[in-house]
Amino acid sequence: MANVVIMPRQGQSVESCIITAWQKKKGDHVNEKDILFSYETDKSAFDEPSQFTGTMLEILWNEGDVVPCLEPVCIIGEEGEDISALLPKKNADAAPETASEEVKETPKAEAVATVSESDGNRVFISPRAKRLALESAVDMTKVVPTGPHGRIIERDINKALDEGFVATQEKVEKFLKGIVEAEETALPKEEKAAETVQAPAAAADVHAYTEEPMSNVRKVIAKAMHSSLSEMAQLTLNSSFNASALLAYRAKLKSSGEALGLGKITINDMVLFAVSRILPKYPEINANLIDNTFRKYKYANVGMAVDTDRGLLVPVIFGADKLTLSEISAKAKELAGKAREGKCSPDEMSGGSFTVSNLGSMGVESFTPVINPPQTAILGVCCTTNRLDAEGKVYPAMGLSLTFDHRAVDGAPAAKFLKELCGALENFDLLLAK
Repeated sequence: MANVVIMPRQGQSVESCIITAWQKKKGDHVNEKDILFSYETDKSAFDEPSQFTGTMLEILWNEGDVVPCLEPVCIIGEEGEDISALLPKKNADAAPETASEEVKETPKAEAVATVSESDGNRVFISPRAKRLALESAVDMTKVVPTGPHGRIIERDINKALDEGFVATQEKVEKFLKGIVEAEETALPKEEKAAETVQAPAAAADVHAYTEEPMSNVRKVIAKAMHSSLSEMAQLTLNSSFNASALLAYRAKLKSSGEALGLGKITINDMVLFAVSRILPKYPEINANLIDNTFRKYKYANVGMAVDTDRGLLVPVIFGADKLTLSEISAKAKELAGKAREGKCSPDEMSGGSFTVSNLGSMGVESFTPVINPPQTAILGVCCTTNRLDAEGKVYPAMGLSLTFDHRAVDGAPAAKFLKELCGALENFDLLLAK
């Protein structure tokens, strides 16, 4: 009996997955637990093992396709088995492709990026440009037509020469035999005048661009950020603290901490530690707001924004308030590594009660972080800047930016949270003693 393999749903928030590679092809024998295909969600990458033994009878999606979760992906059964009843129905509204279907031709001026000998289109060249091409032995395959109707004019030859594109005389003559010489008298007066003046070197490139589809992870990020900004009443408070004690403790850890088996503890780890200790005191901030219902967490499940090649991901350190500084540091490194490799599971990317986004290492002095829905707040960590205290002494001030959802959190408790956090970081050695 034939069996249909569906696209798994890796987490409740996942709506679709991208097939990245097929490990089996149609007609291959499949054993149970053999990997059928590899796929990725907006956050992680997976391999799909077979639950059946048989023959790959049909593959319903190609590599690179975005497949909705729980949709059929392939069919496994006995060789020669009738699977017509299992095949997805074609879209009845889709018009079949026919040979007589009209195809709109792209204008030559836009379609031709470079002229090639294999181009079947008729390309015209002005007599002046043709003469210069023969005299200079320019590589005609690199010439970009900028004249009317895709015509090669003198400035196009000059530009190719300026960029160092040259060829043998024989190749130039052979190429010119395949294009049509335009009549000099047919050129408008304005074009003749233009040919006598060489255009700036970048004239043909100022409108150049490339296009690429938005990735699946980018779509998810865009949707979440748009939803966040359009559905929440977001407000940001900015403050700073004297980071002397924090930096001194970090220097001490750097010089001897690793020798004591503490690992490489960073400033961000220390901020995460301080946040985890203050957060449970503020239930509205350590919370999610879902359909007008507060989900107030008992523990600090702190999300940490991680910049990856696939986009911004936010793995969560669960129960961070129950972990030591060293344990938070180790967990943060583990999750950041998995996020960059695309190996975080959906469970590791959801359920956060609060998020920390650190741009301090990039020299950002202040910014407005966007809340990660359905959380009610997010902390932005900035770089240190030198300031003067009341006695005129220079000290390193580190900035913090707290964005909160004003529907869920009032300004006063948000300001108190930020003030207490600044105090804890300013006296980090005392915080560790609690």
